[in-house]
Amino acid sequence: MKHIIEENKLVELNYEVVDKKSNKPLVKIEYPIGYVHGTNSVLSSDVTSTLAGHTVGDVIEVPIDTKKLYGDRDESLVFTDLIENVPEDYREIGMTITMENEKGEAKNFIVTRIDDKTLTVDGNNPLCGRDVVFKLKVLSIREATPEEIDVGGKVDADPDMDELLKNS
Repeated sequence: MKHIIEENKLVELNYEVVDKKSNKPLVKIEYPIGYVHGTNSVLSSDVTSTLAGHTVGDVIEVPIDTKKLYGDRDESLVFTDLIENVPEDYREIGMTITMENEKGEAKNFIVTRIDDKTLTVDGNNPLCGRDVVFKLKVLSIREATPEEIDVGGKVDADPDMDELLKNS
């Protein structure tokens, strides 16, 4: 009997976020993410409604409205400074630097560019302003236990490979 995604089923999937312009993955999560369909709010309702009715092996694509999630790109959150003013530990593209404003509020900035003289950081979310799609692959589906229904996901967070392979 083939399980389908419906209320109170524990679903495990992996996903990637793909840039529609370049068709390259921006984020790739290969280990199983588990949730109980109909009880979990970790995934947006757009995603869970699209997953409903699918089975193991299905690949589902859901467009992401980055403007709705992160707002417009804010160029005032992009700063370039002389590289000598930046500690050596932070001189790496992709490095996250946490800075505080005058009010003591923390904000993450990502190093996006380095040359011989300068370093640039960007406080915008890396997906901000991009046209992206959420690509999910259904790995397994089974009845959720009462405990899993209560917490909205798998109680034992370590994936059991034998269980995954058996349900595929």
